[in-house]
Amino acid sequence: MAKRRDITSRPGRAPAESTRSDIDAFLAEAKTIAPASQARGRLVFALDATMSRQPTWDLACELQAEMFEAAGAVGGLSVQLVYFRGIGESRASSWVANARALRDLMVKIDCRGGHTQIRKVLAHVRRESEKRPIAALAYVGDAMEENPDDLCALAGEIGMLGVRAFMFHEGRDQVTERTFREISRLTRGAYLPFDASAAGQLRTLLNAVATYAAGGIKALETSRGAGAQLLLPQLKR
Repeated sequence: MAKRRDITSRPGRAPAESTRSDIDAFLAEAKTIAPASQARGRLVFALDATMSRQPTWDLACELQAEMFEAAGAVGGLSVQLVYFRGIGESRASSWVANARALRDLMVKIDCRGGHTQIRKVLAHVRRESEKRPIAALAYVGDAMEENPDDLCALAGEIGMLGVRAFMFHEGRDQVTERTFREISRLTRGAYLPFDASAAGQLRTLLNAVATYAAGGIKALETSRGAGAQLLLPQLKR
C-alpha cells in the first residue's frame, strides 16, 4: 500500500518575488533545460480535498485507473498522489505504478473543510523534481485562497526544472482562473476548465495528460483522442 507523508514546506525559505523580466527569463531558460523526454512516466496527481471537493474526489477515484491504461499504451506511468485538506494538513503518497495501489489510498481519504494550500503542492513538486525529473503536475481544484505572486514564483521554478503544470479548474471563479492560467503559462503547461457533472470531459483530459507524461508531445500528436487535440495548442504555444 502506498504510504503518505506530510509535505509541509520546510522553514527558512521565503517565497521569491517575481517581475515580468524574471518571468520572461524563466520561460526562455525553461525551453533549453530539463526537456520533458528526460522525465517521461512520472506524474504528480494533486487534488484539493477541502470540503467542497468530495464529489470531484469521488469522480477522480473512478477515473484514475484509466490514466494508467492510457499511459500504458505509450510506455507506462508512475504516479504520486498529493492532497491537502483541513487546517494545514497536506500529504503525499509514495510513487505507485499501478491503479489499484492508488485507488486503495484514495478511497480511504475523505474531504475536510479548510483553505487551499497550493503553495505547498508546488513547493513539494519542486523538491521532488530536484531529486528526479517529473514530466507533469496534474492539479484539480476549484479555488485559490493564497497570494498569486507566491504561487507564480514557485511555478516559474518548477517550469525551469521541466515540469509542465496542467491546471484543472472546476467552476468559474475569475481570480482562480487567472492564477491557474498564469501557472500553466509559466510551466508551459495547460489551463483546463471542466465541469464535474460531465465525467467524460474530465476523463478525456486526464487521459491526455497521462499520455503526455508517458510519451511526451510526440505521443499526443499520434493520439486521436479529443483530449490530445485540446492540449496540443497550449503545449506548443
